Amino acid sequence: MEKSAKVFVAGHRGMVGSAIMRKLTENNFLNVITRTSEQLDLRNQQEVDTFFKAENPDYVFLAAAKVGGILANNVYRAEFLYDNLLIESNIIHAAYKYKTKKLLFLGSSCIYPKMAPQPLKEEYLLTGLLEPTNEPYAIAKITGIKLCEAYRDQYGCNFISAMPTNLYGQGDNYHPENSHVIPGLIRRFHDAKMNRNDHVAIWGSGSPLREFLYVDDLANACLFLMEKYNEKLFINIGTGIDITIKDLAELIKEVVGFEGSIVFDASKPDGTPRKLMDVSKLAAMGWQYSIFLKEGLTKTYEFFKDEISK
Repeated sequence: MEKSAKVFVAGHRGMVGSAIMRKLTENNFLNVITRTSEQLDLRNQQEVDTFFKAENPDYVFLAAAKVGGILANNVYRAEFLYDNLLIESNIIHAAYKYKTKKLLFLGSSCIYPKMAPQPLKEEYLLTGLLEPTNEPYAIAKITGIKLCEAYRDQYGCNFISAMPTNLYGQGDNYHPENSHVIPGLIRRFHDAKMNRNDHVAIWGSGSPLREFLYVDDLANACLFLMEKYNEKLFINIGTGIDITIKDLAELIKEVVGFEGSIVFDASKPDGTPRKLMDVSKLAAMGWQYSIFLKEGLTKTYEFFKDEISK
């Protein structure tokens, strides 16, 4: 990407989009364009078309999405499917129509079958049934991948896709019910510490294995791919290292400084037993993560405390 190129970051106020914005600023990109959801409804095809016609971006980072944790994914099933289908369809089509040089679509590791072999290789897509609790979101993300592939096949568009593992970091959502696992646990342990509770209850058995990537590492990978990757097949982004939810909870408990006990509610769903990305393809290109889990959790807890003190 040329430093003077016009770059559109869709979803720039979200955790991923804001991390990409920080990375673009750090790398002296001078012509980054953004729109808030109030200024541009990405679900509205006419608004998106009008925006692309007026701005004609050279590069697009498609980080906009409706996102949430297990509970939100399961409860708001229609919204997660409908809104995400509209967002990605409108942007990808407009990028083709107005001749965007390159687009990067960001998916999610939930696209893989629930019982897929581990670690998750890119070729495992569509080889089995999805995890039921987040199936609508996963289907929307799979559709985004296939749209990029189809526009490449039919029109020759340089549209690429990347699948990040579970993310955390600055700008996360700490809602008690609609958050992902790390921000949700940070809030619970922090609240329990402030209220001097004797325990924290956590959904599930604690046995599932999960992989986590600090969001600024993801942003670094996104710029790397926009510069160097031009293939049809999507590519995984992660650390290649996983941890049990139980051990993660113990680590967050330590970072927060909560001194009570942890109680696991095995009557609540665990979700997918294990999700570990095979990141060998990205590693072979020369990219790897730089922020280790405890360091990232410590940074994230500081961001959380700053946020709630405002």
